[in-house]
Amino acid sequence: MSAIPLHPLTPNSNLARLPRRTGGVQSFPNAEPAWIRWSLIAVSLAFLASFLFVPLTAVFWEAFRKGAAVYWASFQDPDARSAIRLTLLTAMIAVPLNLVFGVAAAWAIAKFDFPGKSVLITLIDLPFAVSPVVSGLIYVLLFGAQGWWGPWLAAHNIRIIFATPGIVLATIFVTFPFVARELIPLMQSQGTEEEQAAIVLGANGWQTFFRVTLPNIRWGLLYGVILCNARAMGEFGAVSVVSGHVRGLTNTMPLHIEILYNEYQFAAAFAVASLLAMLALITLAAKTAVTWKSRGPLEDHANHNSTGDAHEH
Repeated sequence: MSAIPLHPLTPNSNLARLPRRTGGVQSFPNAEPAWIRWSLIAVSLAFLASFLFVPLTAVFWEAFRKGAAVYWASFQDPDARSAIRLTLLTAMIAVPLNLVFGVAAAWAIAKFDFPGKSVLITLIDLPFAVSPVVSGLIYVLLFGAQGWWGPWLAAHNIRIIFATPGIVLATIFVTFPFVARELIPLMQSQGTEEEQAAIVLGANGWQTFFRVTLPNIRWGLLYGVILCNARAMGEFGAVSVVSGHVRGLTNTMPLHIEILYNEYQFAAAFAVASLLAMLALITLAAKTAVTWKSRGPLEDHANHNSTGDAHEH
C-alpha cells in the first residue's frame, strides 16, 4: 500500500483558517458590526441607569433633601441606633459561623467521597430554593409558642422567636450557602495533590489545612464572606417573620426603614436607607478588589502554563 502524500498547508486551506492560540487563549475574529456592539452597550447602560443608578441616587437625594442636620438627627433616635447595633451584631455572629460551616462543607465535598455527598450538596442549595419568608416561618413552627419546642422553651424561660436568637438563626439559614458555594468549585478544581504531598512529607491534618489548603482558597473564602455579610445585613423576609417588629429590640435596619416609611417619616427612612446603601457600596468595592486581586495568581498560573506549552513545542 502506497503512502498518501502530505501536502503543506496553504493559506486557503481549512486548517490554516482555524483560530490560533495566543498566550494560551484562542482568538476568534470579531465579525459583529460596530453598530450591534454599541447598541448592546447602550441598552445595558440604559438598563443600569433606570434600575440601579437612578434609584440609588434618589435614596441619597431624599436622605439629604432637608439638609445635613435632619440627616444626622435621624441617627440620634434610640430605635435607629438599636436597629444598627442589631444588624451589625447579627452579621458578626452569622458570618463567622457560616465561614466555619462553608470551609468544612467545601473541604468534605471537594476532597472526599462519602455516602450522602449529593444529599449534602442539595441541602446546601436549599436556601436558594426556599423563600426567606418560608424559612422564617419554619423557625416559628419550631420555636414559637405553639411550635414543637415552644412549650419546653417557655417552661425554661428561653426566648428564641421575637428575640435576637431567632433573628440570628433566620439569618444564618438564608446566608449559609454563600461561603460553601464559592469554595466548592474552587477546591474541586485544585484537586488533592498538594494536600497528599504535605501528608507524605509528615504534616498532620491541621498543618495541611493552614499551610496548604487555606492559602490556596484565601481569595475565594474572602469573596464568599463578603457576599455572606452583604446578605446578612440586608435580609428582610426571614427576619421580618421571626422578629415581631419590637421597636428598639428586634428591628434590624431593613425592618426599621419599613416602619419609618409606613409612618411617613420619609427623611429618617431614607437616611437609614442611605446608610444601608453605603454599606452595600463598601461591600461591592471590597468584592471588586478581591476579584481583581484574585486574578493575579490565576493569570500568573495561566501564563506559566502557556510558557511551558511553548517550550514543549
